[in-house]
Amino acid sequence: MLLLEVIASVSAIAGMAIVVLMLYAVVKRVLPKSKGNKVKKTIPKKERRTENMSKEAREGVTFNDIFMFMIAVPLVLLWVGFAGFVIHTGLNNSAVLENIEAYTTLIAILGGPALLIIKDALDVWKQEQAEKTAFYKVKAQAVIDYNDASQKQSQMIETKAQEQEHKMETKK
Repeated sequence: MLLLEVIASVSAIAGMAIVVLMLYAVVKRVLPKSKGNKVKKTIPKKERRTENMSKEAREGVTFNDIFMFMIAVPLVLLWVGFAGFVIHTGLNNSAVLENIEAYTTLIAILGGPALLIIKDALDVWKQEQAEKTAFYKVKAQAVIDYNDASQKQSQMIETKAQEQEHKMETKK
């Protein structure tokens, strides 16, 4: 059981580290950069389109990002780690097998939300893949249409050139 406590402690420390990193990222975005008393020569930059975008249109850290990193990721990792620990310990220790119902109940309690999170993540991934596939289909069709139009234009130019050459020959 000591190993389980160590795994739980490591998971808690990892979760806290993730929280600290996310808070640092949020604070870094929210607080303006201090310029200090330094005098620098600034080179005028070209204005980009993204600089005129509203704050809502820019990508940033959203509530869903925070939720995923603070709750979902540690929950899934804890579920997988604990299930692996129970399996490993159960193979080596008969006392674990005597209390297997309690362990499987805990794995099931953690597994319900973890499986929903994994399913949602896979659904988002499938949607992204479908969007990429649709984009590449449209892009491929555009290339095909461009090549077809280019070939027709080349044929039309050649036809007109031949007609002009034929007219010039008949006028002679």
